[in-house]
Amino acid sequence: MKKKILMISDHALTTSGVATQSRHLVEGLLKTNQYTIIQLGAAVRHENYSTIKVNDDFFIKPIDGFGNKELIRSLLISEKPDAVLIFTDPRFFTYLFEMEDEIHQVCPILYWHVWDNLPTPHFNKKYYDSVDTLNCLSYLTYTMCKDIVPEKTHYIPHAIPQNIFHPLSSSEILKQKEKLLGTQKKDWFVTFWANRNCRRKRPGDLIYAWKNFIDKLEEKEGHRKALLLCHTEPFDNEGQDLMHLAKKLNIDENIIYSRNKIGFPEMNILHNISDCYLNISYAEGFGLGTLEAMQCGKPIIALPTGGQTRQIIDWRDNTLNGVLLPVEFKMIAGNQNAKEIYEDFVSVNTIGSALLEMYSLGNEERFKLGQKARSYSLFEFNYDDMIRKWVDSINDTIDSWKSKRENFEIVNLLGERI
Repeated sequence: MKKKILMISDHALTTSGVATQSRHLVEGLLKTNQYTIIQLGAAVRHENYSTIKVNDDFFIKPIDGFGNKELIRSLLISEKPDAVLIFTDPRFFTYLFEMEDEIHQVCPILYWHVWDNLPTPHFNKKYYDSVDTLNCLSYLTYTMCKDIVPEKTHYIPHAIPQNIFHPLSSSEILKQKEKLLGTQKKDWFVTFWANRNCRRKRPGDLIYAWKNFIDKLEEKEGHRKALLLCHTEPFDNEGQDLMHLAKKLNIDENIIYSRNKIGFPEMNILHNISDCYLNISYAEGFGLGTLEAMQCGKPIIALPTGGQTRQIIDWRDNTLNGVLLPVEFKMIAGNQNAKEIYEDFVSVNTIGSALLEMYSLGNEERFKLGQKARSYSLFEFNYDDMIRKWVDSINDTIDSWKSKRENFEIVNLLGERI
């Protein structure tokens, strides 16, 4: 009989990083023919709250927020899941951690977890104690959590199926460059940036860093033939007016925007027509954009922060998969729940110099570096390995929970065995 998993995460048919990873995980688990999955699809506004039947073994129930106690109680009774699997920031699941004793009367809890940065979050121990298995999606998270709850901590990083992000042929890349960039700019140096236009991603600093690079390029090479390809909304209310900044700095013709929501094939094309990928976020739990680029055979420019550390640095020999941006200063941030966490910053001038360094490598060396990055990504972030580890983790957790449960006799108030 198939095991029933109740998953709570971003709605798998939407485009956030958590959503796409939950989709990749679900699709891989279903291919094993061992599971039926009911997802509570969160993190977006829904026009319709009817349950979506994706296929015979995957159902999505749209919800507001990330659920509540009454909803979980209802589903525990009606669905009787074999396990609850949660996936996103712990602050969204405080209600669930508070009712873990109720859930544990029915099934165990698995958590796919990320914590962006040091110091080690010992204040999260109350959350970690509430779950049966803590699977960490970045190596940094794993190193921190194993110091807190070593007996339940495991490392299962994100991974992407190879058929989604992959290199295109040189002829197809040229065709797409002419189509998307125009014949006059098809030979320009292209840097790709795909992020939400919001403070954490430093979009304003991105524009100023690009200006810094363009000036350095003109001084060294005597031209300004470089494009920043931004997959973002330049007028996002959570961010800055990027077009205003570009116009002010006189680099309008050096930036192009991809503003529409697009699918994996279109994103694969954007990665392929680019020479490199850039990420300057001051906090990055994992960094899916950098991994996508590496799988497409593109070198990256990134800080060794959070999950990106094991992407830009090949841990086997400490070589780089692109140009490393040094963390030049840290800020300690936090709030009443997340007591303290570092935010990592690099200056606009250093970013501009890193871009010039990547440009100066030339096409041949960038290609070689990109091939190295692709080979490493398929080793370290292997999709089949991710699914295999999750299958083992789910099954072992359920078996262990059942074994512990068999050692107890549950009775009602009259002393009758339930």
